[in-house]
Formats: sequence, structure tokens, C-alpha cells
Amino acid sequence: MTLETEAQVSAHPHHRHGWWWKTLLGGFLLWVVTIIVTIATQNTNLVPTIILIGSFLVPFTVVLFVIERVTGTVSTMQLVTAFFVGGVLGVLGASLLESDLRPGAGLYLLVGFVEELVKGILLVVVGWRVRPKTARQGALLGATVGAGFSAFESAGYAFNAAITTRGIDLSSLLQTEVARAVLSPVGHVLWTAILGAVLFGVAHGRPTFRWAWQILVAYVVVAVLHGLWDSNSTISTLLAFVLTGTPFSAAQNGYVPSSLAGVVTSLYIAGLAVVSVIGVAVLVGVLLHYRRQARRLDARRDLALGAWAGSPPPHPLR
Repeated sequence: MTLETEAQVSAHPHHRHGWWWKTLLGGFLLWVVTIIVTIATQNTNLVPTIILIGSFLVPFTVVLFVIERVTGTVSTMQLVTAFFVGGVLGVLGASLLESDLRPGAGLYLLVGFVEELVKGILLVVVGWRVRPKTARQGALLGATVGAGFSAFESAGYAFNAAITTRGIDLSSLLQTEVARAVLSPVGHVLWTAILGAVLFGVAHGRPTFRWAWQILVAYVVVAVLHGLWDSNSTISTLLAFVLTGTPFSAAQNGYVPSSLAGVVTSLYIAGLAVVSVIGVAVLVGVLLHYRRQARRLDARRDLALGAWAGSPPPHPLR
């Protein structure tokens, strides 16, 4: 490894390990205090504060986690920019591309392909000048872009949950924020981390991106996992009817009978757990694959350098 490469992969001097969990804890306390004050004072002006803290706390914690671990030429400002700008452009791009989609059985799958495509393009733009390009760097940058997308999307869902015909529904808002905050690390963050790991991993430490069939495979995999995640509610409902032998005609005005509510909830949680485990396993497998590949390349390079250094010098011309 050259001195230049060692300098690139060394940790940034401003890294302070532990800020991510300290921010998570402090932000959670602020969120709770804001809720208490809002309920006590009935001041609806505080609702946007609840939405912002609840939607951005976990995703921004992911960014701090990345800042403490990223190496190479990536700066803190680049990561923060990727989070905010990438998040805004991501939700805008996905909204434009999804505006013409029609409801149907394949809607969730199409949404998965659209949103992962948008995040993939943003990841390429953000990581264009990153040196060196490794699977670990790509996973960390992908997690940052995914966290930005998740934060702004969660804020939209929280807003929709809060606004009802009867006024502001604080209970629905809090339920939405808690659910999306807990699941965000194994949602957009995880999908884009997988895509980023493969996208950067195929570059094998080179300064530029390379095209390989693994990128297309990774894109399809994360899009399908994304689609399964979004459609899990529908899948769990259908499975509940099938497993209990309940006829579909028992559904009243499109609502699940109360007798199946517990089964649907259990299947829904189990479905999310299965998709999450698959996603984590894929990410770990990708990172291990490219780590082993990098070690093999380093071993071959060292062997070649050793053979060259041990060869006898050429005979002088006579």
C-alpha cells in the first residue's frame, strides 16, 4: 500500500466516536419534552417541531454514524449535503416519476424500482469524486443518501397522519413517527447501502466508477426487497385470510374482520422481520465478498512486487 493510499484510508482527524448515540438520546428527550409541552399547552404551533424532530432524528443519527466511520476524501460537508440535497431531490424525483403510476398488483414493485433508481443516480453524483471507491465507502454513502430520502419522506407521512377532517390527530402522528423511526435503518438506509456497496465495490479502489453486471443485479434485488417491504401490509392481509380459511367475502367494505386483526398484525411484523433479515444478510455478504476480493488483489500485487524486487538486474550492454 502506498503512502498516498494510506493517507486516503486513514480516519479523519476530526472524528469523535460516540456522537451518534449521544445525539439520538438527546434528540429523543427533546422530542418527548416537545410532546409533553404540546399536550399541556394545546399549542398547535409546536406540531411542526414534533414532525421535524421525529422524522429527522434517526436518519440524521445515521449520518453522524457515517461521519465517524467514513475514510478517504469524503468530507463532513459532503455527507451533510448528500443527506439534505440528496433527500430533497430524491423525494421530488420519485414523486414526479410515480405521479403516473396506476393502482394495481404491481404498484409497490414499480415504486421500489423508481425510488431505488432515483437514489442510485444521486449516489453516483454524490460519490463521483470520492477516493478510494470501496464497498465500505459505498455502503456508508448509500446509507447517507437513503437516510436523507427517509427523513423527508417520513415528514410527509407524519404530516398526512396529523391532518384529519376533525383537526390535528396527535396520536396518529406519533404512531406514524415512532413506526417509521424504528424501521428507517432497515428501510431506505439499508436498500441504498446495499446498492452503494456494489456500485463502489466493483471499482476495486479505482478513482472512477466501472460498469458490471453485479450493479444491475444489486439494483433489482434492492428494488424487489423495497417492493416486498411496501406491499407487506397487503401480503399479510391475504395470508391471514388464506391461513385461517376465512372467505374473502368476509371483508366488510374493504376492511379486515376484527377476528383477523391480530393475525394480520403478527404476519405483518413477521414479514417486515423476514425482509429486514434478508436485506442485512445481503449487505453483510456483499461487504465480505469485496473485502475478500480486495485482499486477493493485494496479495497478488504484493507477490508481483516481490517477484520483481527479487529478479536479478539486467546485464549491462557490452
